[in-house]
Formats: sequence, structure tokens, C-alpha cells
Amino acid sequence: MFHTEVRSKNITVTIGRDLPAVIIGERINPTGKKKFGQALLAKDYDYVRREAIAQVEQGADLLDVNVGVAGVDEVATLPEVVKIVAETVDVPLCIDSANPVALAAALKVYDGKALVNSVTGEEKSLEHVLPVIKEYGAAVVGLLMDDTGIPNDPEKRLAIAKKIVERAEKQGIDRSNIIIDCLTMTVSSDHNAATITLKTIERVVEELGTNIILGISNVSFGLPDRNSITKTMIAMALKAGLTCIIMDPTAEGMRRTVKTSDLLLGRDEWSLNYLAEYRQFSEAQN
Repeated sequence: MFHTEVRSKNITVTIGRDLPAVIIGERINPTGKKKFGQALLAKDYDYVRREAIAQVEQGADLLDVNVGVAGVDEVATLPEVVKIVAETVDVPLCIDSANPVALAAALKVYDGKALVNSVTGEEKSLEHVLPVIKEYGAAVVGLLMDDTGIPNDPEKRLAIAKKIVERAEKQGIDRSNIIIDCLTMTVSSDHNAATITLKTIERVVEELGTNIILGISNVSFGLPDRNSITKTMIAMALKAGLTCIIMDPTAEGMRRTVKTSDLLLGRDEWSLNYLAEYRQFSEAQN
């Protein structure tokens, strides 16, 4: 079992299977958010500040920061936004980009140990992203896709995970600093998608022992009552070995699902986190 530590200026968050699940707020991402994209183009960062504060208030342990939208100079903008988020809230950041130059620029200005999202099994990504991770002492998400795409077979995804871990360790990156993303695909387009993800989690944990991350909301895309599907997937994935979740902490019931799952999986001694969550929920209803 491995523990992964990430740090802001003043706060350290530890990720591990014997610890409560870590929530990574997903909302600082312009994908599908026209107003956010326009704000980035105009360098109007009030949106970023509001989203950072709201997510931390709703229980995010880390914040994902992504500025990838057409027309935005990612190399210039990503470090700007990373600095603004770090000045606004004191939680560690998950710096989200496939551009190694933008990643290096952002990591250079970040006062802490970030989680980088992500490296893939693609040769170009392995060759250019891993040296940046090593240079700046970051932790890294390994995304289970390669030059042939995303496999629909758990064993093939496991093979990519092994490749990423092997290449990272050769680069001098400790396995404790590698978190594998087993990929959440939409069940509306493939009814076996969730079972493939869950089996992949189990196999990666068995074979490699790394921490596991998922961008969870994709599972319910295109279906009604998305929250019910996503919350159920959270509980099932945590049982399979998930340790950190990229999610919207402001969405109804998501955080309660995480805390309840932690309780039932024996990761919440004396039910302290569950009771704190219940009190906060009850107060919000009054």
C-alpha cells in the first residue's frame, strides 16, 4: 500500500487506501462552460476565485485547475490561474494539462507539491511529461490510454498502467507519487463501461498497489437523474480501491456519498467525518 502526499503552502493532504477518500474539485475547467472560457480569454479571473472558494467550502481537499480552451495561451494562462487559486484558497492543487511546457510553467510558480493530471501511456506523453514531473517533484496521474486509444478490456488497461509505472520509476519517480486513472466511460454508450472500470481498479490495486483516481461524473453522461448514477458509482469504486475522486463537491449528495462510503469501509474511526458531514448538511437545511 502506498501513501501519496500533496501539499499547498500550509496544508498536506495524504492519499491512501487506509484513509478517507480525497475529494478533488472539478469545477475550474472550461470544458462545456462557455462563460468560463470567455472569462479566461478576457483574463477575468473572478470566476476562478468564486469557484475555488465554493468548492473548498463544500469539502474539496484538492482543486483541479484546467485552462484548456480554444484561443487561450495555456503556457501563459495556466501559471497565472494556478497562482490566483493558490492565493485564494489554501488546499493543494491538481494541475491539469497535457502540455509539458504549460505544466512546467505552472509548477515553477506553485509553492507546494502539486498533483499533475496527467501522463498517458502514449509515447510522446511519457517522453515529455515524466521529466517535468521529476524535475519539479510533483505527483502524477497516469491515464490508461496509449497510442492505440482506450482499451475496453481491464487486462489491457492494466498493461498500460504497468508501462506508465515502469517508465516513471525509470525516470526516478517513486511509485508513491503515481496515481492511476482507470478511466470512467459513459454507460449510456456501453453498458459494460462501469464494470470494466471497476475490474481495472481491482487489477491495478492487486498488481501495482498504486493509489487510484477517477473523474467520476462521466459515467452518467447522457442519462436522466445523473446524480443517482454517479453517487452509486462512487460507492462501488471506493469499495474496489478508489482513493481520490475528481468530482463536483457542490452537487447534491455527492460529498455525503463519499463520507458514508468511508464510514462503511472502515475509514472513519468513531464515525467522526460522517457525523461532521451530517451536522453540516442538517444546518444547511435549516
